[in-house]
Amino acid sequence: MADNARARKLADRIQVVVAETLDRRIKDPRLGFVTITDARVTGDLREATVFYTVYGDDEERAASAAALESAKGILRSEVGRQTGVRFTPTLAFVPDALPENARTIDDLLDKARARDAQVREASTGAAYAGEADPYRKPGEDENEDDAAE
Repeated sequence: MADNARARKLADRIQVVVAETLDRRIKDPRLGFVTITDARVTGDLREATVFYTVYGDDEERAASAAALESAKGILRSEVGRQTGVRFTPTLAFVPDALPENARTIDDLLDKARARDAQVREASTGAAYAGEADPYRKPGEDENEDDAAE
């Protein structure tokens, strides 16, 4: 069983090798603006999952996914050549969900800002239901008790 540190190091190296190979050697016209965001390797170092994002619409994402699948053999051989491990891990390309998650978080933050603005508008010019400062102060209690007697 391989240790996790070795798997992390191999994953980092695979991420760099795949990104450089896509930039320098792969000349597929279907390949759009692809960014390799992460790579993960199983504990036995046999399988690697490479996460990527593509700048563009759904059509460009699908074309880039097809280009990555067709270049999988070249990328795997380059990973094997540059890493020097006994068994070159198989590569699986997975679109990264990070941009969609970030977009969802931005939408939620925009909604929260809009609601905060509505509350701020409703509270301008509003008066307190009771006194402005509802808490008793130590010096005031004694004075009120003396005045009542």
